[in-house]
Amino acid sequence: MNKEISALEFEVRPWGNYTVLSQDEPDHKVKAIVVSPGKRLSYQRHARRSEHWFIVRGTGNVTLDNNVIEVTAGVAIDVPVGTNHRIENTGIEDLLFIEVQHGDYFGEDDIVRLDDDYGRVDI
Repeated sequence: MNKEISALEFEVRPWGNYTVLSQDEPDHKVKAIVVSPGKRLSYQRHARRSEHWFIVRGTGNVTLDNNVIEVTAGVAIDVPVGTNHRIENTGIEDLLFIEVQHGDYFGEDDIVRLDDDYGRVDI
């Protein structure tokens, strides 16, 4: 099966940026995410997707349901559906990871923010 690859989507966020690598499949979406030094994503959860993170470069802390895990290049983290999670860059260089989302819906409105450094809390 030969599919045409769509143009990559690039988004800047207060904590860094991401590039969508694959979004045309019904069951998964793939992003390359860069977290700037000293920054972190919101503490959040999703109702309709799980995530698998593979750390490519940098160091940080991943929080899963209030349990903190130190991560470095080569470490993989699974984030099951409904799990509260966040990643923080604790190093001096950019933290790069690949995120594979798996589920049946990948919209930004499936994010429930529990805590956020940038004022985007939902509850």
